[in-house]
Amino acid sequence: MTKRIIPCLDTTLDEQGRAVVVKGIEFENLKYAGDPVELAMRYDAQGADELVFLDISASYEGRDTMISVVEKIAEQVSIPLSVGGGLKSIEDFEKVFDAGVDKAGINTAAVKNPELIKEAAERFGNRIVVAIDCKRKFEDVEGKIQVQLEDGKSAWYDVVIYGGREYTGIDAMKWAKEVQALGAAEILLTSKDRDGTTDGYDLPITKAIADAVDIPVIASGGAGNVEHIYEGFVNGADACLAASIFHYGKYSVGQIKDYLRGKGISVRL
Repeated sequence: MTKRIIPCLDTTLDEQGRAVVVKGIEFENLKYAGDPVELAMRYDAQGADELVFLDISASYEGRDTMISVVEKIAEQVSIPLSVGGGLKSIEDFEKVFDAGVDKAGINTAAVKNPELIKEAAERFGNRIVVAIDCKRKFEDVEGKIQVQLEDGKSAWYDVVIYGGREYTGIDAMKWAKEVQALGAAEILLTSKDRDGTTDGYDLPITKAIADAVDIPVIASGGAGNVEHIYEGFVNGADACLAASIFHYGKYSVGQIKDYLRGKGISVRL
């Protein structure tokens, strides 16, 4: 199967109430990165395999997803569009699918109400993505699955919700297996430790979860160069998501794919 390159539009509302794409580090210190519709069109033209639109403040602010912005993006792109942020009911899923979305994702709502994953999967089939945001924890807690890190130490990964603001105490490894059992078609995995750092994906948890589940895993959080994308695929990711390297013009999608082809990774032309 070909590997997918997925630009991500982390979107929030600015002080004037306009939808803006932002990028931060470890989900904080957000900086303006562009207009969501303009960026979506750029990445469609560059040959991205999919787009992910995340309304990153909807759950925390207790508001609905930006449907009007989603509709504008869906009208302008020809590639699959996945949307997450603020979805908390079957009705919310219906709204985004009616807006032209191909896939819809939940994170906070999935943790708060795991049965929603099952209900959505039964209703909408393989269009349901569960996003798992997680953070390394180094204390030895009984019942938590330890993952060996790059330096030989080990940690377990705590699932975080509300845009990384709240720790749940849920083991990310166990949660990944549970969301698969509930019917999730895909996992969007983001390490808060690496988000926005451009130091590369959190490969230990990427590989551990990819090995533990049978559904596709999207690596997210930390891509800073083409080698990081390659490493994500070598460590089990079915797709690699990136934001800042695209938003700020460091690489185009085509440049990433050219590099990957040269390394023997199968990507869509």
